[in-house]
Amino acid sequence: MKLEMLKRVWPPISLLGLALVLLAACQPVSDAWASGWTEAAAHDQIMLVRQEPPSLGQRRLQSQSGVYPDLGVFLQAHGMPDFLAETTTHDRHFLILYYLDAKRAFACRAKAPSTRQIEFTGPYPITQREVRLLRGFKQQANGRVAASLPAHRAASPTAPAP
Repeated sequence: MKLEMLKRVWPPISLLGLALVLLAACQPVSDAWASGWTEAAAHDQIMLVRQEPPSLGQRRLQSQSGVYPDLGVFLQAHGMPDFLAETTTHDRHFLILYYLDAKRAFACRAKAPSTRQIEFTGPYPITQREVRLLRGFKQQANGRVAASLPAHRAASPTAPAP
């Protein structure tokens, strides 16, 4: 009796287990695809870092913090920058983190192409012209977000700020 019941239950359970294994295996592929897409979009770009709604710069910092753990430690100590610039030259990966209120920037460089180590230099002063330009970009982006919100949400005093 138990053997017959096991024969009936085993195929659906084994299929469920296989489906779970396959779904778990797809997650790294999905993450890798998203990482590759954002990397292509980020190459030689300066990106706004905004948490809500998440910007490309925010997603890139999260992704790069996974690649370079020291970047995550740096961000915990200094906070999130307002802008991120990213480029790769001669197999070296570079990031520049812009903090507008402090009027300073930090440069980050991967120590070697195959390592997860990154080194930091700075802070470097940001010119008043750069601050004005970046603040203008930030205001434009915030204006686009506000314009895309439904009218009742944008007018609501309880709605979170963009």
